[in-house]
Amino acid sequence: MIAGLLMLVYGSDLLVDGSSSIARKFGVSEFVIGLTIVGFGTSCPELVVSVNGALSASSEVALGNVVGSNIMNILLILGLTALLRPVFVSKQNKKLDIPMLIAVTLLFIVSCFNGQIGRINGAIFLLIFTAYLIYSFKTGKADSQPEENEKEIKPWLSIVMVLLGLAGLVIGGKLFVNNAVELAHRIGASEKFIAITILALGTSLPELVTCIVAAIKKKSQLALGNIIGSNIFNILLILGVSALVHPLDCSSLSYIDLCIMVASCLAVFAFSISSKKSQLSKAAGGTMLLMEVAYLAYLFVQM
Repeated sequence: MIAGLLMLVYGSDLLVDGSSSIARKFGVSEFVIGLTIVGFGTSCPELVVSVNGALSASSEVALGNVVGSNIMNILLILGLTALLRPVFVSKQNKKLDIPMLIAVTLLFIVSCFNGQIGRINGAIFLLIFTAYLIYSFKTGKADSQPEENEKEIKPWLSIVMVLLGLAGLVIGGKLFVNNAVELAHRIGASEKFIAITILALGTSLPELVTCIVAAIKKKSQLALGNIIGSNIFNILLILGVSALVHPLDCSSLSYIDLCIMVASCLAVFAFSISSKKSQLSKAAGGTMLLMEVAYLAYLFVQM
């Protein structure tokens, strides 16, 4: 698990740096880079883990990984980022991006009402994902010049980094998910518990590192874009692909899991529109962290 986790984190780091360098040449904004390229790059571990789970007909791993990661991305990672440094929320974030996240989350929950997410649902998810990706790139033009100290990477090196990153994610994801499931059996815990806690935290580490670095460098829009993008990608792309590979049985998900997932999205929206400074404050970050602690405590009690 540790070896797989290290490969996931390092592979994601290479993929994000390489793909971000390529994306900047197209003149897209910092938020869109976080929303699309960085969001996709840091979501690759979830993609590998969930698809591996679907291939093994383990819906608990595929679904629990996405639900747990989405909750942790907002409550733990975005909460910690806001606690370190307030996260700026633009007018477009309030009117479009955060509502889009809420809508996608509700779409996922409605899709679970039939008891499974089938191949038709997966195809619909992927169509929405494709349209969203195209729209983001068309409307997300850069509104500022890159910083002088921005690291420049040669095009050929960027491509090599992307390929090496993908290789690390595939191999590391397989190592991590196989041993996580084995660990669940050894300690007597359910696959759902491992997927929604340890597995979700492990695959969310790229988002955590990216957001902390962004906060330190005062690039809060990149951090916010990373979280929103990762969560949207987790549902539309990862569950879409996983459902096409093998229909996902939703019986393992509880109403508490789904309610917390929606509540985390609504919390971001509520904190952003209630702030006079258009930001997620340190108080908001602390509140989200407390929500994550309470949720984890509930999971341990239910174990």
